[in-house]
Amino acid sequence: MIFNTAIELTYSSIGKVGKHFVSLIFVIFFFILLCNLIGMIPYSFTVTSHLIITFTLALTIYIGFNIIGIKKYKLNFLNLFLPPGANLALVPILVPIELISYIFRVISLPVRLFANMMAGHTLLKVIAGFAWSMLNVNSFIFIAHFIPLILIVLLVGLEISVAIIQAYVFTILTCMYIGDAINLH
Repeated sequence: MIFNTAIELTYSSIGKVGKHFVSLIFVIFFFILLCNLIGMIPYSFTVTSHLIITFTLALTIYIGFNIIGIKKYKLNFLNLFLPPGANLALVPILVPIELISYIFRVISLPVRLFANMMAGHTLLKVIAGFAWSMLNVNSFIFIAHFIPLILIVLLVGLEISVAIIQAYVFTILTCMYIGDAINLH
């Protein structure tokens, strides 16, 4: 079921040429998903909450699909930076904008994953620390002790959802970027 979803995602973003990338997309999705979910285990390390890890992964993918695009199209790969049907008077403006947009893909992809994982896991750890300190307080208002625990359960559910969504977003953006490099828009 999940592999069929990876096939459909790859074919819809890349096209029939995407059959060569299905296993890569599948592995990227599960690698990021596992790295995100491992961080949900108490006292474990969230790999994707560190920018260097996500940046290295994104840079590897970025260099890979650029090599594939350059190998396939040679010098025509530069047509990627000029939208089809663009007026020649707009070329000095459009090409730098497209080039900057293309370069920033390697920055936006890892920062999105890093920021979401870092923020969610940090919030979870702060609330867990607060809940632990509330349980150690000796007071007669025992119902107030359970409010942080209920909040933690809700946040864990939210964080698991975010982990799955971020793995999917990273994967679908990777498919779109590969599709742009292979199909030149």
